[in-house]
Amino acid sequence: MTSHLDLEAWSCPMPLRDHPNVVMGHGGGGTLSAELVAHLFLPAYGDDGGVLAQLGDAAVLPASDGRLAMSTDSFVVRPRFFPGGNIGDLAVNGTVNDVTMAGARPLFLSAAMVLEEGLALAELGLIAETMGRAARTAGVRIVTGDTKVVDSGHGDGVYITTTGIGVIPDGRDLGPHRVRPGDAVLVSGPIGLHGIAVMSVREGLEFGSEIRSDCAPLNGLVEALLEVVPDVHMLRDPTRGGVAASLNEIAKSSSTGIEIVERSVPVPDDVRAACGFLGLDPLYVANEGKLVAFVPEAEADAALAALQAHELGAGAARIGTVVAEHPGVVVARTGIGGTRVVDLPLAEQLPRIC
Repeated sequence: MTSHLDLEAWSCPMPLRDHPNVVMGHGGGGTLSAELVAHLFLPAYGDDGGVLAQLGDAAVLPASDGRLAMSTDSFVVRPRFFPGGNIGDLAVNGTVNDVTMAGARPLFLSAAMVLEEGLALAELGLIAETMGRAARTAGVRIVTGDTKVVDSGHGDGVYITTTGIGVIPDGRDLGPHRVRPGDAVLVSGPIGLHGIAVMSVREGLEFGSEIRSDCAPLNGLVEALLEVVPDVHMLRDPTRGGVAASLNEIAKSSSTGIEIVERSVPVPDDVRAACGFLGLDPLYVANEGKLVAFVPEAEADAALAALQAHELGAGAARIGTVVAEHPGVVVARTGIGGTRVVDLPLAEQLPRIC
C-alpha cells in the first residue's frame, strides 16, 4: 500500500479506534459491527440515494413496474455440518429470509463459493445438493454464481456468498418508519436453537437431548401472516446477535422504545439449560428460522393466530410492546418484577455461527 488511513481523523466512537485491526467482533452483528459499517463503510461507499443508509436486511429498490428487494450475505459457519442443516441450506435460507423481511416475494439467487484446496468433492457435492433442495423448497431459483479456490491453509473448506432478488407487491410497506408506540411485538417461535446447535457440535458438548438448528425459509410463513394482517409494520429475522440485537436496531432506527416480558419469550428448556451452562443469554443467541413482527395492537391477536396456524410459527408468542418512552432503548421486565436494559451486544457471543 502506498498510503494509509488516519484513524485519528475519523469521527467515530472510541471502540473503533481501540481496534486498529479487524477483530472477530466486527463481524458479530453487535456494536462493533454497527460502528464499522457506520464509520468506515458508509462514508467510503457514499450513498446519495439513501438506500444504503437504511441498513435493512435487504435494500428496497425502485423498478419500472414496482419495487425490488435485494440482499447479499456471506456464510462462514464452523462446523459446516450441524444438527438440522449445513452451510448450504443456511446460505439459501438466510438470503431468502432477508429478502422476505422487506415484504418481498423472493425469486432468484446467485451463489458464489470460495473453496479451499483439499476440500473433498463428495462434501462439496453434498453441500451443493443441499442448496438446490433448499432453493426448490423456498420456491426460488439459483440463476448465476462464481467459484474461486484458495491455497490449502488459507480458507476453511468453503465460504458461500448468496445474493437474492425479490418483488415487493403493490401496497406493502414494511420498515422501521412504520413502527409506532402501541405496536405489539411478536416472535414466531422458540429462540436460540441455531446458535446452540452449532456450538454443541463445535465444542463437542452434550445436553441430554440433541438441539437442532431452526434453519428454514420464512417466505411461506410471511405470506400467510400478510394475507391475514396486510398492515404488518415491520419484520426482522433475528440472526446474528439474536432477538436482542434485532430489537435494539429497530428501536434505534424507529426512535421508539421497546418493552418485552422475559417470561413471555419462548425459550426451549434444553436451550435455556445450555445457555446456563455456557453463561449465555438466549436473547443474544442467533436464530435462522424465526422472525420478529411488529403489528398494530388491534391486529395482534389475528397476527398471532396466523403465525401459529403455520408449521413454522406453531410456537409463536407475543413478547412485548412498542412504547414512546426511552426511545432507542429495549427494556425487559424480569421474572422477579424488576426491569433491565437489553443492550446491543458489543460483539457476538458465538462467532462463526452463520
